[in-house]
Amino acid sequence: MPSYLDLGLIVVVLISAILAMLRGFTREVLAIASWGAAALAAIYFYPLVLPYIKPYIAKDILAEGASAAIVFFATLIIVSIITIQLSDVILDSKVGALDRSLGFVFGALRGLLLCVIAFVFFNWLVPEQNQPEWVKTARMRPLLKSTGAELLNVLPDDPEGLLARLKKPKTAPEEAEPDNAPSGQSPSKNL
Repeated sequence: MPSYLDLGLIVVVLISAILAMLRGFTREVLAIASWGAAALAAIYFYPLVLPYIKPYIAKDILAEGASAAIVFFATLIIVSIITIQLSDVILDSKVGALDRSLGFVFGALRGLLLCVIAFVFFNWLVPEQNQPEWVKTARMRPLLKSTGAELLNVLPDDPEGLLARLKKPKTAPEEAEPDNAPSGQSPSKNL
């Protein structure tokens, strides 16, 4: 008999898969891309909106947050409208059935990923000896546990250091060595 965890996993995966099938693969992928586009637009274009917000909000950090939010949501709305129009054209075309089938697979994987992330947090918050019996005896537990471990292995060990390296300003490229090597040889091989 499946446990509550197994039933919950099945329900979440099926709901995600059915919703993605109804919307289609194209709309699902473009929806994720639209959130990314909105985030990038907010990061790069909030300074253009900031002068119009500053007279109304005195604190700089709040004004920056408000201008970033305005750019984010405006971009999200515009890109979402384009996404809906494009995906509707694809769903009504000859590849509509394939789009829906791929959407089902995408939704199932998304639902599984959601469950894995929730299980990783659950394991982090509740030690194994304190977990309910229906979690310990779940048939899907090994799948969730191994997938969660693989997911954690993919994450960087030092996210703060990674972000610091990404934010570090780029320096000008160093002067290249003069090419004193005879033609046909690279300078590094010319000893």
